[in-house]
Amino acid sequence: MKSIVALQNLITPWSDGLEPSDAELDAIEAEMDVVLAEVELLDALIVLLDRPASEFDGRRIRRAHHRVLTARRDAANRATATQVSGDAA
Repeated sequence: MKSIVALQNLITPWSDGLEPSDAELDAIEAEMDVVLAEVELLDALIVLLDRPASEFDGRRIRRAHHRVLTARRDAANRATATQVSGDAA
């Protein structure tokens, strides 16, 4: 039986091209409020996986959902304001 061996290095060398660009980092930073709000909502929902929801839990989920919607609205408004102010026409 012939053995099958990879013809390439087992470990891929790190390339400078794998670092995120400044534009990508700015995009991540712009979305960070949305990400944090969604994590908060997810945390509130995870708590309810093993017990019934109380009135307090319901309020916590509603508040977290409201924060997600607010963060998404603010992110959309920032994106729209950036596009409008950068247009040449």
